[in-house]
Amino acid sequence: MIDKKQSRLRRAQATRVRIGLQRMNRLAVHRTNLNIYASVLSPDGGRVLVSASTLEQEVRNQLTGTKSRGGNAQAAKLVGTRIAQKAVAAGIDRVAFDRSGFRYHGRVRALADAAREAGLKI
Repeated sequence: MIDKKQSRLRRAQATRVRIGLQRMNRLAVHRTNLNIYASVLSPDGGRVLVSASTLEQEVRNQLTGTKSRGGNAQAAKLVGTRIAQKAVAAGIDRVAFDRSGFRYHGRVRALADAAREAGLKI
């Protein structure tokens, strides 16, 4: 029997194969109920080049005025902006978006849109 996590990873597999053939840096997103994580990974071996999440102190400080901790679209926008700024500072301007099998709506979409607005070409 396939559980929810295995099903999501199966959906993610085709995307990762396609991105691997393109030999591009990939913006991988992972979300949990309480947090959202984003990493830009290199095409050779998947080394983490830059990363951002709602666990970072700077993001936490920006969320202090709100009721939530990091499990909403507002927090995802902050992480998307932050990952784009870090990537551009590291000389990365183009990435392939890897949503890791999550549906492209809600927090995943908010993160991607914020990263685009901050100068990352997805």
